[in-house]
Amino acid sequence: MAKIEGKFKMESSENFDEFMKALGVGLVMRKMGNAATPTVEITKDGDTYAMKTTTTFKTTEIKFKLGEEFEETTADGRVVKSTITLDGNKLVHKQVGDKEKKEKDSELLREFTDDKMLMECKVDDIVCKRVYSRLE
Repeated sequence: MAKIEGKFKMESSENFDEFMKALGVGLVMRKMGNAATPTVEITKDGDTYAMKTTTTFKTTEIKFKLGEEFEETTADGRVVKSTITLDGNKLVHKQVGDKEKKEKDSELLREFTDDKMLMECKVDDIVCKRVYSRLE
């Protein structure tokens, strides 16, 4: 099985603008998001994972334990309740939006191979696909 920990650089993105639009992300933030080429670094210390996403605009980091809900501030500033589980070589990241603010739920699937991280982002019926190359 491919290891999850490592450093990954985005090489392609499909339908990201539609995904962000469905989440209610504004035009300026979408333009920055579409222009960004993120690097994602995943590390593990004991049973705690850290996922650091770096772009020229912003760096975000989350720390989590598999199966435990945590509060996450997304890159576009939403505060969601997240749970990440492991299904074989896939991290399944469920984000639950604030219903009082009419925020939507989303799901981020990250599948790991020896040389790639294949990411699928879903909200409503919108699916975004992003491919990352493993740097280390």
